[in-house]
Amino acid sequence: MDRYWASLMFLFKNNANLNRCLTTKYFDLEHKVVHIRKLREASKPWSESERFMLDLALHLFNHRNRVNLSDMDYLDSYNAKLAIEAIRIRFNI
Repeated sequence: MDRYWASLMFLFKNNANLNRCLTTKYFDLEHKVVHIRKLREASKPWSESERFMLDLALHLFNHRNRVNLSDMDYLDSYNAKLAIEAIRIRFNI
């Protein structure tokens, strides 16, 4: 698994809300496809912090998915630590 997938999967496996979306409705792991539009649609009713975690996961997977790091202010300490670890995984630091 490359660092792009590894950072994405780290967040989806360790964040309860994202983990609920770790299904074939949103992922085709065999063909290495993430259904970004479906995930964004599903996230519409989520809180700011929940949407940030999705945005970060998608950004770490593919830089075309933009994220505002200032929105980390919405995170509790657990999710802030997850976010930082995912960034470390993605950038190999």
